[in-house]
Amino acid sequence: MPFSHAPFSPAPLSKDDPLLAAEPAWALERLAFALDVADVVGCWDWDVARDRVVADARFCRLFGVSEEEGAHGVPIAAFLAAMHPDDRSPVQATIEEALREDRLYRAEYRVVQPDGSVRWVLARGRALRDTARNSIRFPGVAVDITDRKQAEAALIESESRFRTIADAMPQIVWSTRADGHHDYYNRRWYEVTGTKPGETDGAGWAGIFHPDDQPEAWRRWNHSLSTGEPYEVEYRLRLADGRWRWFLGRAVPVRDEAGAITRWFGTCTDIHDMRRAAEERELLSHELSHRIKNIFSVTASLVSLAARRHPEALAFAADLRRRIEALGHAHEFARPHSKDSRPGLGRGTLFAFLRELLAPYAGGVEGRLRLDGEDQIFDDGAATPLALLFHELATNAAKYGAFSDPVGHVAIDVRPDGDELLLTWREGGGPRVGGPPARDGFGTQIATLSVQGQLSGRVERRWLPDGLEVEVRVPAGALRRRRAVLGRAGQDP
Repeated sequence: MPFSHAPFSPAPLSKDDPLLAAEPAWALERLAFALDVADVVGCWDWDVARDRVVADARFCRLFGVSEEEGAHGVPIAAFLAAMHPDDRSPVQATIEEALREDRLYRAEYRVVQPDGSVRWVLARGRALRDTARNSIRFPGVAVDITDRKQAEAALIESESRFRTIADAMPQIVWSTRADGHHDYYNRRWYEVTGTKPGETDGAGWAGIFHPDDQPEAWRRWNHSLSTGEPYEVEYRLRLADGRWRWFLGRAVPVRDEAGAITRWFGTCTDIHDMRRAAEERELLSHELSHRIKNIFSVTASLVSLAARRHPEALAFAADLRRRIEALGHAHEFARPHSKDSRPGLGRGTLFAFLRELLAPYAGGVEGRLRLDGEDQIFDDGAATPLALLFHELATNAAKYGAFSDPVGHVAIDVRPDGDELLLTWREGGGPRVGGPPARDGFGTQIATLSVQGQLSGRVERRWLPDGLEVEVRVPAGALRRRRAVLGRAGQDP
């Protein structure tokens, strides 16, 4: 289609006007080298009055115009015809505006290649005018921006996929800038909270948090922003209907090639029902543990009552009752406790357990029981076999060994040994030991089997002249069914 430039026809020029004397190729030769260096597609010079466009070879090839035609000049319609149909009219309008208002021409458009492929072009130019302000020439350059456009399209498609996936998720999804400014929430956030887009941007999200949970949430969020560590915290969010519900908030940083944080992406997961179920299980566990504790007491009482009717069994009954009491003590130490119900038995450490368990045998005398080495966290999975073992050792020491003598003492050493944990019981200051007994008693057999079966360990006894030495080896993690860390302030193992 011909390009209309009638409103801009120039006034007649004198033959001496320098603009008439200028050749169309004046800029092409001078800029050729610069255009090659700048990777510019090509340049053109449009004689507006005669409607002839002179262009270099690169520009002509892009638009499917022969180099010979481009060198002599062809109507601008020849170049417009190669543009994508959807871009042609907007480009024409932009050119007319640049001619009419004497402003810089800038346009991005697609050019359809002979093979059907499409290239994106960024064109820039400006009309040259005569002394009467009429447009005479319109030179310009074109840059191939296909790669940039494809990258932009890929980014837009990627963002669209992300938003589609995020909006389809049952979780709340959000993201922030590197400084922590919230600038994106998925659809689920607005559905859950009843807020409107933009209302919770920046720090506006804090108003949705329960007042009691805000200080800890802010503390952890600021810590993550300053250190780059992942963010995790539990809090209550106010729902659209005004109710509060527990959520787990998590976020991780996204870093660039240099390691600098560019964004944070996070989620909020509804854990309200899970917390409520955990609380119910905790209550049930406390009730069950309390009933088990009573069972130990009732069983010990039944043994005592039965023994009264059979005097010949008093010694056996007393020994059995002590074992039952030791098991009850182990259960009391390892069972779940609330802050109010927890007895003064330490914080689930092996040394605290041994002190409490062996105190009756040591008679409360300072120095009769010494604990050395590295204390260990342990839980209910190890409490029963340990209680049976050390109760049996202490009982025998009270009858025949170190605790049977007022100056006798026992040292227990605990320390890692490769992939194992080594517990050593050493008696001293008691009666001289003549050698091993003729046979192992029932209690010794039960304690040994308990260590082997429940802790996957082994027990070795040495009857030294100065006192019994017992070496117990168990796998390094055998004492901790729940992986706890000694010294974790404010948390019960």
